[in-house]
Amino acid sequence: MSLTAADRLARAQGQLLAANDLDINKLQNGLANLWGRGADYGDLYFEMTTRDTWSLERGKVARAAFGISQGIGARTVTGENTAFAYSSDISGKAIDAVTAAARTMQSHGQEAADTGRGVGITGSSQDSQAYSTLEAAGGFDTIQKVALLRKLDDMARAVDPRITEVNAQLAAEDATILVCATDGTLAGDIRPQVRINIAVVAEGNAKRASGSAGDGGRFTLGEFNDGRLEKLVRKATSIALTNLEAIPSPAGEMTVVLGNGFPGVLLHEAVGHGLEGDFHRKRESVFNGMMGERIAAPGVNVFDDATVPDARGSLNVDDEGVIGQRTTLIEDGRLVGLMQDKTSARIMKDSMTGNGRRQSYADLPMTRMTNTFLERGPYDPEEIIASVKNGIYAVEFSGGTVDITSGQFNFSAEKAFLIEDGKVTAPIEGATLIGVGNEALKHIAMIGNDLELGIGFCGKAGQTVPVCVGQPTIRMDKVVVGGAGA
Repeated sequence: MSLTAADRLARAQGQLLAANDLDINKLQNGLANLWGRGADYGDLYFEMTTRDTWSLERGKVARAAFGISQGIGARTVTGENTAFAYSSDISGKAIDAVTAAARTMQSHGQEAADTGRGVGITGSSQDSQAYSTLEAAGGFDTIQKVALLRKLDDMARAVDPRITEVNAQLAAEDATILVCATDGTLAGDIRPQVRINIAVVAEGNAKRASGSAGDGGRFTLGEFNDGRLEKLVRKATSIALTNLEAIPSPAGEMTVVLGNGFPGVLLHEAVGHGLEGDFHRKRESVFNGMMGERIAAPGVNVFDDATVPDARGSLNVDDEGVIGQRTTLIEDGRLVGLMQDKTSARIMKDSMTGNGRRQSYADLPMTRMTNTFLERGPYDPEEIIASVKNGIYAVEFSGGTVDITSGQFNFSAEKAFLIEDGKVTAPIEGATLIGVGNEALKHIAMIGNDLELGIGFCGKAGQTVPVCVGQPTIRMDKVVVGGAGA
C-alpha cells in the first residue's frame, strides 16, 4: 500500500493526538509555552512503539516478549544550551508539565517570562517515501513466527554435522511518531522495523568456532522467504566452519582486501562519526577544518542516504521532522559535506540534512547516521583479489573501537583468508586492522562493483539507533595488521 506524507501524518495524528483527546491547538499552545524569552527553538516529540521479540535456543523457544512504550519529549534550545523534559503519559496535562519543566530549566530556574509569541504549525506535503509498510509483523501470528525461527534452525543444522548449536532471534517493531516545532514543523511517520539474527557454533579439529548473521529493514516478516533465510544461514555457518580450519594471522603492514557489505562498519566508525555536524561544531572531530580537502583516494565517494528503499536506517522524516535525504559526504576523495541536525545546522549556518535522530521520546535528538556507505566502483571483486601478490582478504568484521578526536581505529576480522599470488588460500584468525580514519581512505587502491548494505546498531552518547553500513569489495594498501604473528 502506497502512503503519502499526508497519509502518514493523518495516521500519526489519529494514534497520538485524537486517541488521547488532543488537537493542533493544544500543540500550538505547548510550543508557545516552550518558546520562552531568548529561546531560539522548541519542539514536542510524540511516540508510541510496540515491540515483539522471540528467541529460539537449541530448538526450543527460550524467550518471548511484547512491550509498548509511549510518551512525549519537550525541548527548548538557546544557543548551544538545551533544556529537555519528558513524560510517559500522552495527555494535555503531560504537555503542560513537560513544557513548563523545560522552559523553567531554559530560564535557569528563574521565573519564566511570557512569550508574547504565537506558534503556527503546518503539515508537510512531502517526505522521502522510503517505505510504506504499515505493520512489521505483516499478519504473522505466534505460530508463524516460531515456525520461521525453527526453519532457520533446521536449515543451519542441515548444512554440516559439525554445526552443534543454533540460536535464532526475531524482532518486529512498529513506531508511530509526531513532531511539531516552533519553526512551523508538523510531521508524522509510521515506521516498521523487522530483524532476524542467527548465531551458530561449530565443533571440529578439537576446536569450537562461532558465526553469526543478521538481516532486516523497514518491511514485513513476510519478506523473509527461503532465499533470504538461506543467505543468512550460509553466512553464519560459513564463518564458523571456516574458523575451525583457521591458522594464526600474519602481522605487519600489508595490502588488505575488504569484503562487501558489513565491513563498511569500518567506514561508519572510523569516518562516519567524524562527519557528524555536532562533533564539528564542538571541534571534536579529526576532520575539523578539512572541508574541500582530499581525505580519501580519488574515486572514493561516500554517502549517508536515508532514502534507500525499505532499508533499516531509512527515514521518511527524521526525529525533528526534516525530510530524509541523500547527503554526499566525500566526493572523488574530497570532503564536501557533513550530516546535520537542526541545532548544528543553525549554529554552523549549514543546511539541515535530515540526520536528527533519537532512541526514544525520553532522549534528546542528535546528529546520527542513517545508511552510510562507500559507492560502488568499476572493478570485479575477483580482479581486485588477483591484483594482490601477498595480503589478506577480510570478508567479515566483528567488533572494533574508534577515537573520534584522533581518528584511530582498531577492528577485528571475523572471517579472513590469506591472499597469495592473487589467489585466496588459507583461512586465518586473529587479524586486527589498525589505522587512522583520515589516512586509511587515502590508501584505497581499487573499488569493486558489488556494493551491498549490512544491518547494525549505532551507539552514541548512550543512545542506540538502527542503521545500515555498506561498501563494495575494496583494496587498501599499507594497512597495519595485528595478528598472532606479531
